[in-house]
Amino acid sequence: MEINDLIKKLANEFEEVPAGTLKPETSFRELKEWSSMHALIIIALVDTEYDVILNGEDLRSVTTIQDLFDFIKRKKGL
Repeated sequence: MEINDLIKKLANEFEEVPAGTLKPETSFRELKEWSSMHALIIIALVDTEYDVILNGEDLRSVTTIQDLFDFIKRKKGL
């Protein structure tokens, strides 16, 4: 599991974000494109792609893409 794979998957969901904008240190909630719909999309993406259940509280506890990646790794025991 690589963080760049997660970034590519997120970039596909944040279609309005210019290519190359998302980095590990990106705070996704601070993107001007961020909406509650994106929160639901991220929850579904993490469940589908990584088989990890992410609830709203979990999502509020992470700030950056790196934080999200680390959360997924912890839940998968990696």
